[in-house]
Amino acid sequence: MAEQLTPETPDESEEQPIKQRKNGLYPGVSDELAANMQSGWADTELHDLQPVPQAEHTARRRAALSAHFPGERLVIPAGNLRTRSNDTEYSFRASTEYAYLTGNQTEDGVLVLEPKDDGHEATIYLLPRSNRENGEFWLDGQGELWVGRRNSLTEAEKLYGIPASDVRELPAALAESTGPTRVVRGHDAGIEKALTDKVTAERDEELRVFLSEARLVKDAFEVAQLEQACTSTARGFEDVVRVLDKAEATSERYIEGTFFLRARVEGNDVGYGSICAAGPHATTLHWVRNNGQVRSGDLLLLDAGVETNELYTADVTRTLPINGRYTELQRKIYDAVYEAQEAGIAAVKPGAKFRDFHDAAQRVLAEKLVEWGLVEGPVERVLELGLQRRWTLHGTGHMLGMDVHDCAVARTEAYVAGTLEPGMCLTVEPGLYFQADDMTVPEEYRGIGVRIEDDILVTEDGNRNLSAALPRRSEDVEQWMAELKG
Repeated sequence: MAEQLTPETPDESEEQPIKQRKNGLYPGVSDELAANMQSGWADTELHDLQPVPQAEHTARRRAALSAHFPGERLVIPAGNLRTRSNDTEYSFRASTEYAYLTGNQTEDGVLVLEPKDDGHEATIYLLPRSNRENGEFWLDGQGELWVGRRNSLTEAEKLYGIPASDVRELPAALAESTGPTRVVRGHDAGIEKALTDKVTAERDEELRVFLSEARLVKDAFEVAQLEQACTSTARGFEDVVRVLDKAEATSERYIEGTFFLRARVEGNDVGYGSICAAGPHATTLHWVRNNGQVRSGDLLLLDAGVETNELYTADVTRTLPINGRYTELQRKIYDAVYEAQEAGIAAVKPGAKFRDFHDAAQRVLAEKLVEWGLVEGPVERVLELGLQRRWTLHGTGHMLGMDVHDCAVARTEAYVAGTLEPGMCLTVEPGLYFQADDMTVPEEYRGIGVRIEDDILVTEDGNRNLSAALPRRSEDVEQWMAELKG
């Protein structure tokens, strides 16, 4: 990785000395080199740009936000880069609220809705192109010669359909502003500091809750994005099956890397840390270390999702026999989870309570546990006391969208205690997990974990499985794997 020189914070009204990077190989910049770097560059302004595909949808979302908070200034930051180590940063991912309302994904951006008599005037505050006169573009660590070109403010206005201004001027303007203001917290400490005496935690949380609930029902653009995410995710699962022999020769990390390649080629990233859990690791719900062995005869629980370039993610799980064939006991447990998932999916329909699919799936699993003699019945007693949870552990699903656990701060009455509507998208993911050290079950059960998860869209007349391209029945899984392995 190349090293860089970094100037002092630029002030265009006066010359700033170059700040030498400690242990850098160059002592400074000569006047001749500085002058040379100021000229001889072509005009790269982009013309005839068209709005991003979601621009009409983001405009509608901002209008709904404006209508809900009349007369109040609303501030929604994208967030800032975060240091990974020394002078390297984590890959940036814009805050969901900001991307949902703008379609923009660049660091340091801020959307401000300024109240007007007839609603709000929106402005997107961004970093402009790097300054070539003061050397910022090649000396600053975030200058364009180091990290790449960014859009000019004029270009941004065309792309996102929102007037754009220099974000470096925003903190001072906010500090001097008056009138009621709300900000989405947790993304930009500098913006929050500028608003310290103008906002309250309670009012800010109301803004965050509203934006969370606004995403409960997906529009046509969002549904198409989720379909795309599921299609790419299915291809990623196929990629994994084709290289299971290589994973056996290495570790779970070969599986993780294989799926990640598909996510980066066809999308922005993975939507969350991939769970590539082989053998007893499948009983750990969020196993993301992915450093264990992959052995023939064990199961692989693969929970992974591609995030599209517009930040919508799939969330799919399959539990696969590494050698292509389930053992008798593995099949019994797998088929029980499949039956529970079928019951859960059948309960997803408009007008149903959100928790109906969870209750339906949990009942099937409780029945199986009683049938197998692992817990004392009757089933109603088991469900009333939650005794099945020793082996089912988690809820049967959650909302899905720009966050893998989307709409998470919505009011309980609008979410878990709410009613399903067309356009909602949720996961249905029952599981059974028999820990390796669980002495309450027969030895042959220990270390087996099974989860099956699909992304289900609520439709006008029922539901549609967006991830149906991946087989679910045990015999179909075996046939699919055999075909992929040739």
